[in-house]
Amino acid sequence: MRILIADDDRVARLLLKTTLESFGHEVIEAGDGAEAWSRYKEEAVRLLVSDWMMPGLNGLELCRAVRNHGRTPYTYIIMLTVLGGKGSYLQAMDAGADDFIRKPLDSDELAARVRVAERILGLHTEVRQLEALLPICSYCKKIRDERNSWHAIETYVQQRTDTSFSHGICPECYETQIEPQLRSISGPAA
Repeated sequence: MRILIADDDRVARLLLKTTLESFGHEVIEAGDGAEAWSRYKEEAVRLLVSDWMMPGLNGLELCRAVRNHGRTPYTYIIMLTVLGGKGSYLQAMDAGADDFIRKPLDSDELAARVRVAERILGLHTEVRQLEALLPICSYCKKIRDERNSWHAIETYVQQRTDTSFSHGICPECYETQIEPQLRSISGPAA
């Protein structure tokens, strides 16, 4: 897996990089949050491991930027920090982090958390693929759900996304469907 790491401490970054590479991952390095944000926008990465306290763009701000970016597929974020306690943990989670590891780095703990990230990202990918395959009737356009029941597309989408629909008629359907019906009702034009 491609992993982006962000840490302004060169020694800590090297240790993190070496550890992740020893697990078989490809690592992209950034020396601070701003560089990490720039690299994130350029590189396809599924996991970001970021230090919290960095000059300029800190780990929380980087986390928020990644979440606001809305990239798909999902990017899993692990916050790495010397800060501890419930308050710090909650602050990281509120910023959009998925996990939180205290420094100094424990390679066994990091390995376990990266495996969890891989499982979650794998499940996320599987769900996205399954959601993309909607069984739809080629005649009436109803969608079959997981209980093998058929629903109007509007009902199916509304129940799963809380989306409302309004209906209209596109210009092509108006020309090919509605106008001919109106002409047949009103008779030939004078």
